[in-house]
This record gives sequence, C-alpha cells and structure tokens, in this order.
Amino acid sequence: MICSVPMPCIHLVTRDAAACGNVVLLASGLSFGFQAWRDADGFLSALDPDATGALLVEVAGSGPELALLDRLGPLGVDMPVIVLARDATVDLCRRAFKAGAREFLPLSAAEDSLPDILRKAVGQHVLERQRQQRSRHARSLYTRLSEREREVLGLVVAGLTNKEIARALAVSPRTVEVHRARLACKLETDSLAQLVRQYADLVDEDSGPLDLVCGQAWGAPLAVAARRPV
Repeated sequence: MICSVPMPCIHLVTRDAAACGNVVLLASGLSFGFQAWRDADGFLSALDPDATGALLVEVAGSGPELALLDRLGPLGVDMPVIVLARDATVDLCRRAFKAGAREFLPLSAAEDSLPDILRKAVGQHVLERQRQQRSRHARSLYTRLSEREREVLGLVVAGLTNKEIARALAVSPRTVEVHRARLACKLETDSLAQLVRQYADLVDEDSGPLDLVCGQAWGAPLAVAARRPV
C-alpha cells in the first residue's frame, strides 16, 4: 500500500502579522505551504482534520491565545503546536506545555531555531499520519478474512510452522500452505515479518493472544494444541 498525505502546511495564528515578520519569512520559505490567520476561529473553520503540517501560535501578555490549544483535541486535530511568546515567562511556558504545545520559543529568538523545529515537527507528523493510514488499511483488510483464515493467521503470528498449524487444526500441511498464500494475497504482505508486524496486534484485539501448548514425548510426534483464553 502506498500511503499519500496532502502537502504539509505551516499555519500561523497571530493578531499582529507585522510583529511576526521574521517568522512569516522563515515559515513561508520552507518547502511547505504557508497560511497566516488573524484568529483561532478562522483557522479552525478552514482546517481539514486530515491535513498535515504544524501550527504556530503567537501569544502575548498572559497568553489568552493558549485557549486555542484546548480546542484542538475535541476536533481531532493532532497537528504539532509551536508557541511563540512575545513575553516569555516560566509560567507561560508551563501553561503552554500543559496545554499540549510541542515547543515553546521566545518570539525574539525564533529566527535561529524555528526552521529546524518546523522541519522535524512536520516530518514526524507526516510519518504518524502515514502510520495511521496503514493501520486503518490493515484493519479493513483483516475484516475480510474468513474465520478459518483468522485462525491460521493467529497461529502464524504466534510462531507455529506449517506442520504445527496443520496438526493444531487437523488439516494437511498443503491446506495450510494454501491458506497462507491466500492470507498473503488478501493482506497485501510480501514476507512473514511484514505479516507479523502489521497484523499481530489485530489478532490479539480480535480474540486475545493464543495460549499455545506444545508437548513432545521422547521419540513421539509433536503435539500442538491452540486454545483461546476463556
């Protein structure tokens, strides 16, 4: 699966764009989109929750602008927030981080570190959004499996071999091979490692981790039982 996300955009919420002149130049000069907003309502009304990027919030005085951060979570906005303070104080810094800010910078010192902070924040946000897309896609594919295919998948991610799975399910090893080939096709995986990485958690969510009991008497065939916790 190829995960694509919209072009990242840097958003700046400020009541005085002139006071943030250097910030505007820095942010708009990066390889992302850029948009400035006069108030929080304008930003929130136009924002796509699926958008990627970063949010710069300029605060002044006691920091009433921090109220914007409290509104992001309920709206499903997970964009990283960098607070730019005209009058940076310890109390304002503490409140910004408590409200969920990723970074807190004095506006006067933003020029030196802001470009690197934005690149890192946006890059991580894009990666997280791609991870979420892969997770949703994997869950969608998993729901299409038959009950038997889910049983086989559970035993595969638990580490059993084809022969052990065949004995546990009372089928032939060839039948297990057919099921595994279908699983690879349906779940769009190219390797066992990819299968385990993408679907082990879904198997556990679906019915709990397998309780595997493997016993082997000296010289006797391996006996394998797979049980789900009651």
